[in-house]
Amino acid sequence: MFYQKLIKLVLIALGIGLLGACASTSQPNNTQDICRLFSEKPKWYKAAKKSTQKWGGNIQLPMAIMYQESTFRRKAKPKRSTILGFIPGKRPSNAYGYAQALKSTWGEYERAVGSSSKRRDNFADAFDFIQWYINKSQKRNAISKWDYDAQYLNYHEGQGGYSRGTYLKKPWLLKTAARVEVRAKRYGSQLLTCQDQLNRMRTGWF
Repeated sequence: MFYQKLIKLVLIALGIGLLGACASTSQPNNTQDICRLFSEKPKWYKAAKKSTQKWGGNIQLPMAIMYQESTFRRKAKPKRSTILGFIPGKRPSNAYGYAQALKSTWGEYERAVGSSSKRRDNFADAFDFIQWYINKSQKRNAISKWDYDAQYLNYHEGQGGYSRGTYLKKPWLLKTAARVEVRAKRYGSQLLTCQDQLNRMRTGWF
């Protein structure tokens, strides 16, 4: 009887663990309100806070960039081109994951942080990648970490492309950067109302 109860408790614990793992990798239900998003994903908030403490800056800009790039889908990829309007063709790049990071840039990030085990479909790693990139843009192009639209233009075009002004010939990109700025500001205002509560959250299930 004792062993049967013990086995049942172990199975329940494993089930809860699997549910937690699924919840941590699934797309959040509410992406418009960062307070609700982090309440649903407390481990995401913990990871975002830790990364921001390491690199400086703020939480809202990487989250706004991540929304723009993947809408928080862990396995997001660029849309395929089409041949004759309906035959699937190649993808325009090897961008992948939450941050839509290219393999080459991701490799640069791994070398910079001294780890080769980072994953583009892991939220904590992807968030840290964006913070690293924002920090790099600040150092190379003197862009404030609070200059949301300029930071996004650096993220999209690369620091070299930004310094050459490649974005100036892309009106659609300027509009996208403006949307990222609006979202980052909204996320920032929302965080002011709930950050104390988020800091008190527990991320475990014990």
